[in-house]
Amino acid sequence: MGVEVCWDPAAKQPPAREAAFKSMTAATAGDKDGWLALFAPDAVVEDPVGPSMFDEEGKGHHGRAGLSAFWDKTIGNVEKFEFVIRDSHAAGSEVANVGTITTYLPGGYRVDTDGVFVYRVNEDGLVVSMRAFWETERAMATARQV
Repeated sequence: MGVEVCWDPAAKQPPAREAAFKSMTAATAGDKDGWLALFAPDAVVEDPVGPSMFDEEGKGHHGRAGLSAFWDKTIGNVEKFEFVIRDSHAAGSEVANVGTITTYLPGGYRVDTDGVFVYRVNEDGLVVSMRAFWETERAMATARQV
């Protein structure tokens, strides 16, 4: 018998899983300030990992200013998010979530992004690293009008 992943924020969760849940909740609510507050001042976000249309050099978005610019370039342009986490593996100060993020974009487009989303937190429960492993071409192949 397996253990179910519980996303109930009232249930006791490992700190990294809790931070991931809060990150998804803030993104869904369009709460930029709340989202930024989840991250340590020197945090790094790689979404996706490596060079992409969001990060040409593939070095990630660093610190509050970098994360704020990342939000404006990506999360802030999404009209609606749907997160489906199929599995979650917490270990130490990290969690790897396996799932699909569906984004609804201006112009009536929908994109499904399958990936593995890894969060690492510090002793205060603030995110110091978020690394999203997903493939741009695969995500863009799902783009469709809704």
